[in-house]
Amino acid sequence: MNRQYRGIQQKIRGMATSDGAGVRLTRVIGSQAMPMLDPFLMLDEFGSEKPGDYIGGFPSHPHRGFETVTYMLDGRMRHKDNHGNEGLLTPGSVQWMSAGRGIVHSEMPEQEQGLMRGFQLWVNLPAKEKMSEPKYQEFNAGQIPQVSLPNGAKIKVIAGQVGDVTGPVVQPATNPLYLDVLLLAGQSFEHGLPSEQNAFVYVYEGELSLVVNDEKLPVRTQELVSLTKGDSVRFEAQAETRFIFVAGNPLNEPVARYGPFVMNTQAEIHQAIQDFQAGKF
Repeated sequence: MNRQYRGIQQKIRGMATSDGAGVRLTRVIGSQAMPMLDPFLMLDEFGSEKPGDYIGGFPSHPHRGFETVTYMLDGRMRHKDNHGNEGLLTPGSVQWMSAGRGIVHSEMPEQEQGLMRGFQLWVNLPAKEKMSEPKYQEFNAGQIPQVSLPNGAKIKVIAGQVGDVTGPVVQPATNPLYLDVLLLAGQSFEHGLPSEQNAFVYVYEGELSLVVNDEKLPVRTQELVSLTKGDSVRFEAQAETRFIFVAGNPLNEPVARYGPFVMNTQAEIHQAIQDFQAGKF
């Protein structure tokens, strides 16, 4: 069977912005260049060794109607919410939070110096799950399986499957794939995908090529590419490279969003604001 390799649909760089109490970050998805990539609503990269860039953290704020995925590469971040949940995110750990009908939480750095680095991804929920009970899937670095390929490539499997290794995060609605891949110069990695899924790649160290037949399409540090349709993706590193590779089923539903609320209609957004103001989260 001939494989249809995915190429580059769109290539963008993120824009510098700040959020929370002045935390400096790079917004990639959720920017003007790429407002969303169904089911992905936002991707932020944060990374700094300057305490002033992150020390303010993200004080208490609400969410409704979607999921937040925090993946820590370096640093320590403590989260608390108004349902009594509390935990500490450390290097290599993942928190996949389904806000559902409503949650108020904070994410505050538990360090005053050193490197704080990672990603936050927002994943939409289908209409039937937007008012579900909030829940968490949390895993420390040791609970994230790593695949070592014969060529030396290393792949952390947060969600989805590589070979016979399955990541710990489960979300049937979007069936996500979330991989953190390390390739050394000249190494390659190929992965099959359901053809209906939307997918993106974000390089955070090094330089990568997407290989489509005989063509090599470059993706450089801090570039995100959304991928064309197809059933396979082939990567080749030009230098030692780290990147996240994310895919999921599109929901194909209307999206109404206002700040931390993502619903299907403006009426539902107004209701979310009213419920939050009334203390119903």
